[in-house]
Amino acid sequence: MTNDQEKKKNRFTIIKDDSTDGHGGYGVGAISLENMSSVIVDPNENKAYVDMGAMHARSEVERRVKWIRNKEEVPNGKLYWIVWVNLDRNEKGTYYAGVAGSEIRVDREIKRAYKSMAEHVKHMEQSLKNKIVIDHMDEHSKKLLRDYLIEFNEEMWNNSTDELKQAFEQ
Repeated sequence: MTNDQEKKKNRFTIIKDDSTDGHGGYGVGAISLENMSSVIVDPNENKAYVDMGAMHARSEVERRVKWIRNKEEVPNGKLYWIVWVNLDRNEKGTYYAGVAGSEIRVDREIKRAYKSMAEHVKHMEQSLKNKIVIDHMDEHSKKLLRDYLIEFNEEMWNNSTDELKQAFEQ
């Protein structure tokens, strides 16, 4: 697979869900996820990639495990981050506006995994509000995410705020 084919496969997908199209019925005023994508950061394999399944808790790393609310019950779980990336548009063009990372721990051997649903919902909401919440991520994972965002679309990275770029340097 060529690099261009790989990029097309791992697109930031736009989910069309405009509930405010004028019908006035169910869902009016609901939050739109139209400009949000989920990026999986895998520091174990040194990679980051888009997996839109995470939008509904069905990413590849989330499948085939039983979810546990207590992190101590998954002591050998491998670390992954689901990063909620929201795009916005300004006078320069499209840019990475909101970025918030949520931890998960997966132990395939015992088919158990940990995640805090409350944290995931909170981070998704913060990303939708164009907040940057990555200070709790380890440096290696932040570097993988930064490199992925730049490689995916350098123009969107260049259009992004200084606040976002500085968050990756801390």
